[in-house]
Amino acid sequence: MPLTQTQIEHLTHAAAQAAENAYAPYSNFFVGAALLLSTGEIVTGCNVENASYRLTTCAEQTAIAAAVATHGPAIRIHAVAVANRAATPCQPCGACRQTIAEFASPEAIILYPGPNGAQQQCTLADLLPATFKLL
Repeated sequence: MPLTQTQIEHLTHAAAQAAENAYAPYSNFFVGAALLLSTGEIVTGCNVENASYRLTTCAEQTAIAAAVATHGPAIRIHAVAVANRAATPCQPCGACRQTIAEFASPEAIILYPGPNGAQQQCTLADLLPATFKLL
């Protein structure tokens, strides 16, 4: 189901607000993500870096963890918005794409900043055409 302009605005605003809370002392790249759940609720997350870079958690993954912690493992993601304070192009990384796929259909909408700050929109299938699924 397509998103309304109001949903897009609320979701991207929530992602931008979440980026303000990011912990990014090493990269100075502050990222926020907002999930639109199938229930209509919006859940946010931000990146949390660590001196051991491998332990850094992406914004999309913290939002998904928060959604599962709050609503349980049956959540379904309808859309994801990603934003960053630098307003630079920023798609979900490969690990985040796979994590989103665990809780979303291939038709889930992904919103992210593209070149020149222009809002980009695609489906999860566009970003991750060969999803790894066991269930």
